[in-house]
Amino acid sequence: MSMLTPPGMGGKYRITGDKYPRMRRPRRRGRILLAAVAAVVVLGLIGWGTIQLIDIFGGSDDAKKDSAAGSGHDCPATPKPSASTATAAAAALPKPAQITVNVYNATPRGGLAKETADELKKRGFAIGKVGNAPEAYDKKVTGNGILLGAPAATRGSFAVLGTQLKGAATKTDTRATGDVDLILGTTFQALDPEKDAATALAALAKPVPASSGSC
Repeated sequence: MSMLTPPGMGGKYRITGDKYPRMRRPRRRGRILLAAVAAVVVLGLIGWGTIQLIDIFGGSDDAKKDSAAGSGHDCPATPKPSASTATAAAAALPKPAQITVNVYNATPRGGLAKETADELKKRGFAIGKVGNAPEAYDKKVTGNGILLGAPAATRGSFAVLGTQLKGAATKTDTRATGDVDLILGTTFQALDPEKDAATALAALAKPVPASSGSC
């Protein structure tokens, strides 16, 4: 053994002659391979996560098809009104000539009841009593006015007469007759323009279209 050989070391580390053992650092191939595998895994996870986000926010074709199919089964079918039903509904509404209107003035302005009654007569309504409002309503009606009649008036007469004056409130009493009171309120100026009233009256006879919206 050479004198250059450290104590306790022999074998391949023994120094003989002019040859010396080469003390190399361990190669880093293992670490490099591990880092490469980790990078591939991370990139794969990022790509998978991106695809999931696109599906969530954009919606895949399959998801859209499933959603469309599900919505079609979940929404209950809305029956469309038949022509006979629409005709019956229109026939149930009384004609203006079948409605007797009592016009009462609850405002401080004189002559308002007669002017309004004359205009309603021109539009085809039958006119009953005309004058100042009863004490219970005189100077106490806010808004454009009140339509007052028997409970049966809510099934047609109020709707027809209401086309002549937007914003009129409705109220029922215990009368047994079919006439309707129009009590003019403090903000009343005039009946709605005849053209607008005629359009609103014609709309009452039209059937209501079936809803096509989503449930």
